[in-house]
Amino acid sequence: MSELPQKVPFGYEPQEEDRKGTIVYYDSFEHVSDRELDLAALTVKERSFARLVLYPLHEQTVKRMSKEPVSALYKREDKLYEWKRERESVNVVVERLEAKRKKYTPIDSALRHIAETYPGPLFLLLSGETANAFASYSSFEEWIVKLRLLVIVEPRILHPKLLQYRHRWDSLV
Repeated sequence: MSELPQKVPFGYEPQEEDRKGTIVYYDSFEHVSDRELDLAALTVKERSFARLVLYPLHEQTVKRMSKEPVSALYKREDKLYEWKRERESVNVVVERLEAKRKKYTPIDSALRHIAETYPGPLFLLLSGETANAFASYSSFEEWIVKLRLLVIVEPRILHPKLLQYRHRWDSLV
């Protein structure tokens, strides 16, 4: 805040911010359709969040998490930028941390970066498979108390820790 005195009219009260928090869509975006991206944008609007952060994963990160082959990161990023341009979304950000690092980024490092960069409260939007993988990590219990999860489609078989922390996540579909 500025140290200089400011003049305001008598009775002035600053407006409270009606949009708070950030939804981070953490995915490889290999098989994500425009409909799912639209659902994420609609969720941001309905729940009055300040922004939607699209966090595409590097090929090495996807390889370690799910063992599935993916296309190059720049191709998936181009698809996200194209979707953003078509929708003219101002409150959508494509996070470039993994493109800068150019290697495997553990989810802990990614979440620390997100928590330092974007305003809270933080909601992590995941697919069902990614949510199960995240729940299997040792740091899951540390992070689940700091953020909330939004799962696009609830998986048929839930990880035991997801069941334990059922009150900390919601399913969109």
